[in-house]
Amino acid sequence: MKRTTKRSLAAAGLAGLLAAASLATAEAGQDGGGATTLLTVDYQNGRLDSGIPKLTTTHAKADDASYVVDSGPDHAVAHKVTLGDSGYESDGAPRSESATNDVPEGRIHVGDEHRYEFSVLLKDWKTYEPGDSDTGDIIFQGKHAGGNRPSFYLMTKRNSIAFRSPLLGLQSTVVDDIRPYVNRWMRFRVDVKWTDDSTGHYRISTRLPGESGFTPRRSYDDVRTFHPENPTDFGYLKWGLYRPDESLEKGDVPTRVVLHDDIRILDLSG
Repeated sequence: MKRTTKRSLAAAGLAGLLAAASLATAEAGQDGGGATTLLTVDYQNGRLDSGIPKLTTTHAKADDASYVVDSGPDHAVAHKVTLGDSGYESDGAPRSESATNDVPEGRIHVGDEHRYEFSVLLKDWKTYEPGDSDTGDIIFQGKHAGGNRPSFYLMTKRNSIAFRSPLLGLQSTVVDDIRPYVNRWMRFRVDVKWTDDSTGHYRISTRLPGESGFTPRRSYDDVRTFHPENPTDFGYLKWGLYRPDESLEKGDVPTRVVLHDDIRILDLSG
């Protein structure tokens, strides 16, 4: 065998070892060893606030804008929005959401390094057909306080689920096709290093029905993750259903219902 061939094979072998080591490191980071749980919202007690003082349940006024449902041996929370009905609006928009804005353990500050995990079930979800309105439904947000736009959110978009950071102009599909998973639980994980300079990150993973572990879907490194347009020193989480820019006149689905369960905030800084 020629010496150049031997060198090429050796280089290829070394590259393979380095790639394997990098993947192992990434997977180890996905496990979150040593993480501390800051907050768990699991609805086991069957209450809208899950027994957590000051957890926002919804600002929408309709009786069924937010309610607890049975989920196997446990419970989950449902949020419902019907377009054209003011009972399913808050702050002048069609939405019903729970939030951690008044829960100290659920707040976000610069310097935090958090993991957010949550389960979502799209209840009897009407899927997208060609010609339908393609406006999306927001199902989870990492929100700046003070009336600011979110740092990030996850939304249904046609027949997919996408991660977006609107002010940074970032968007990636993290679930390619939701149709096999309607009325089934999907689990999401978003790791965020909260910074007001370009040293932060977003890392998004999913565990879909039939999967035994999380699959990394998208990472954004070296980005500014805490970037409110108006002054504020904290952020918080929201989950439920927010239907911006949707209306009956546009042909959007009149009523949507989404379930959430087992929302967890973990501290990864340790």
